[in-house]
Amino acid sequence: MPPGNSNQNSNQSTDHFTPDLSHDIGPDMTTADGRREVRKATAASAMGNMTEWFDYGVYAVAVTYITAHFFPTEGGTLMALATFALSFLVRPLGGLVWGPLGDKLGRKKILALTIIMMSLATFLIGVLPTYASIGVVAPVLLILLRMVQGFSTGGEYGGAATFMAEYAPDKKRGFFGSFLEFGTLGGFALGTAVMLFLQVILGEQAMMDFGWRIPFFLALPMGLIGLYLRSKLEDTPVFQEMEAAGETQEGGTLKQLIVDYWRPMLVMSGLVIALNVVNYTLLSYMPTYLETQIGLAPSASLATILIGEVAMMAVIPFAGSLSDKVGRKPMWYTSVIGLFVFALPMFWLMGQSFLWAIVGFAVLGLLYIPQLATITATFPAMFPSHVRFAGFAITYNVSTAIFGGTAAIVNEAAIDASGFLLFPAVYMMIACVIGFIAIRFMPETAGASLRGTDIPDALDTGILATVSADEKTTEQK
Repeated sequence: MPPGNSNQNSNQSTDHFTPDLSHDIGPDMTTADGRREVRKATAASAMGNMTEWFDYGVYAVAVTYITAHFFPTEGGTLMALATFALSFLVRPLGGLVWGPLGDKLGRKKILALTIIMMSLATFLIGVLPTYASIGVVAPVLLILLRMVQGFSTGGEYGGAATFMAEYAPDKKRGFFGSFLEFGTLGGFALGTAVMLFLQVILGEQAMMDFGWRIPFFLALPMGLIGLYLRSKLEDTPVFQEMEAAGETQEGGTLKQLIVDYWRPMLVMSGLVIALNVVNYTLLSYMPTYLETQIGLAPSASLATILIGEVAMMAVIPFAGSLSDKVGRKPMWYTSVIGLFVFALPMFWLMGQSFLWAIVGFAVLGLLYIPQLATITATFPAMFPSHVRFAGFAITYNVSTAIFGGTAAIVNEAAIDASGFLLFPAVYMMIACVIGFIAIRFMPETAGASLRGTDIPDALDTGILATVSADEKTTEQK
């Protein structure tokens, strides 16, 4: 077993729950009802994730309007981006609260709370009075709502990924898990598409006057749809089995989590740095970069992002399915090496023209897909079931707060200070080097069972076990 396993920690209980893996639990994929239940779980997880990232995506593409209405002073764009980053600083607090609760009370209950908080806070941003109406109170209220978004997201993303990973069949976790990130891209793409549509039909002046508010209103009905879908499902089979065995209270304190599982937390932190510096540079900062630094018109900028996101959505299920066959580590290596090599030339290409901007963004987006497609299959599998929600949520959100949510403001500030327009590419390359190092220590968990209170291991039940068995058979022959 990898380091951090319960068998290797003297301060952990030695009678942890080890399930009988000779029989499966959860939906029977050989029946129509079983397949339907997994599809419902996939849809419920993806819809919640779509709502979450629609909220973030709308803010990202509305930065110019947010700046004009809430920060109409010199340096307003940086303050608007700082407000975007601020919500990420609250995400670790959300992870600290929601993660342990999700391991004790269940994944489903926490996800119901977080999706309502997230969608309601986004809706309220759409009705906020502006700086011109109430002065400094307007940006203060905006900041408070962004903090609510961040707090809820601290549980939403980790919970949705854990929920999906524990519902999916072991041998197809990459495929089904990829639809959670399909929802991520769908949320970003929908936010971009709605904003672009409104710009085309309303015009720039109407958008500045009132049109920018409309996308924020859509978050509430989206959240209610996600809540409805989730209410129709039981909690995950893995959690129900753990609950029946009386292991749901074994998560312990944050100190115990760090002491017992410091290695997977450290490795995952390195992976998240690579993942989210790329993610938020490409999907959140790019509209601002193309408009303010490259000089593209707002509609051309949004069209570039939208085309790239749709292309990424088309590929992501295939990448997830491929990871079930070849493993997660080869996918990650391909992504970080490809991004390291192509980041500089593609950012340079984006500065040449509108058409080349589409090509450059699409290439980087597709190179990013092997990471994005496998998040749900990779990260929850790095922790045992009794600390999975907490381990994932805390580790992911701390790293994201430091390196993800700050990507936009770091890139903008660095370009403003140095005039070096290719800085975002260099920043991505540095993150990819960190990710490359982390991948070396990342366990391969493709096909491994997520049941029980030991860290999942593909050497026991996953594709590595299959490879090992094949090798033994060949040797015997």
